[in-house]
Amino acid sequence: MAKMIVVTGAAGFIGRNIAAALNARGVEDLLLVDRLGTDEKWKNLIGLRYEDLLDPDQYIQRLRDGRAPDTAGIIHLGACSATTERDADFLLRNNYQYTRELCEWSLRNNARFIYASSAATYGDGRHGYSDDDQNTLKLRPLNMYGYSKHMFDLWAMKNTLFDRIVGLKYFNVYGPYEDHKQDMRSVVHKSYEQILRQGEVQLFKSYRPEYADGQQKRDFIYVKDAVNVTLHFLDHRAQGGLFNCGTGQARTWDDLAKAVFAAMGRPANIRMIDMPETLREKYQYFTQADVRKLRQAGYEAPFTSLEDGVGDYVKNYLQIGE
Repeated sequence: MAKMIVVTGAAGFIGRNIAAALNARGVEDLLLVDRLGTDEKWKNLIGLRYEDLLDPDQYIQRLRDGRAPDTAGIIHLGACSATTERDADFLLRNNYQYTRELCEWSLRNNARFIYASSAATYGDGRHGYSDDDQNTLKLRPLNMYGYSKHMFDLWAMKNTLFDRIVGLKYFNVYGPYEDHKQDMRSVVHKSYEQILRQGEVQLFKSYRPEYADGQQKRDFIYVKDAVNVTLHFLDHRAQGGLFNCGTGQARTWDDLAKAVFAAMGRPANIRMIDMPETLREKYQYFTQADVRKLRQAGYEAPFTSLEDGVGDYVKNYLQIGE
C-alpha cells in the first residue's frame, strides 16, 4: 500500500475541497479525520474516495499507540474555526495542543506537516499583514480563536520548525461545501440566501470615520486557490515556513455583495444594518495578505478575481443546489 496522506477536518470546508483535489489527481490512499457530530457536515464526504475515516480521538490514540499508517503527509485543517467561540480551554486543547502533537509525530516519522493558521492572528492590523517572522512576534490577536492559532505559530518559530513544516494563514476563504458552517459561512453564501429570501443583502455599518458604510475591506480568496496553495507545499517538501494564503488584493464588502447580485442576474439592493456591540471592538476593517513570501517560495499561479470566483460559486454550486 502507498503511504497515506492524512487530511484532518476532512468533512469541513477547506478539508473537503483538499480531499476532492487529491482524488482528482488520482490519490485515494487518504485517511480522513473529522468529528461529524449530529449536523449535516457528513454530506460533504459524499463523492470522496478514501481508505478510512476516523474521529480525532481515535486518530490521536492510534498515533500514541504506534498504530498509525505509514504516512507521507498530514494536512491539518481540523481546528475549531469559530471566531466567536468563548471556551478558551477548548480552543487551547483543540487548536494548539492537538496541532502540536500532530506536528511532533510528523517530524519524528518524516511525514510532511502542513497546518492551518489564520489571518485572525493579525488582530486589528496595526502591524500590517506581513508573514515575516519578525512581524509575527509583534502580533496581537483580537479573539481567543486567533490567539490559539498564534500560540502554535510562536511555538513552531521558537523551536525553529519552519524549515521543515508549513503554516498557512488563510484569509477570507469562500466557496463550495461551506453550508454546514452556519454563522461562520462566508458572506457570499449568506448574501445568496438573503437575496433569495428577502431580495436584498445586509451589510454592517462602519463605526470608523475613515471607512464609509460597506467600504470595509477584506482579502477574499476562492477556496480553489486556497487548495492550490496548500497542495503546492505538499508537492514541494523542501519548502518550509509560515505563509499568507490570500490574494494580496483587498476588496470591499460592497464589491462582494454586487458580485453576488451580478452572478444571480439581479440588480444590486444593499441595506446597511447596525453591527452588534459585541463585535465592534473586535472587528477587522481591513485585511490584505502580503503574498511576497508566497511568491518567493515558487507559487506562481494567478489568483481568481472576486467577480470570477463568486460567479463560479453561485452559478456552478449554489444555484445547482437550489
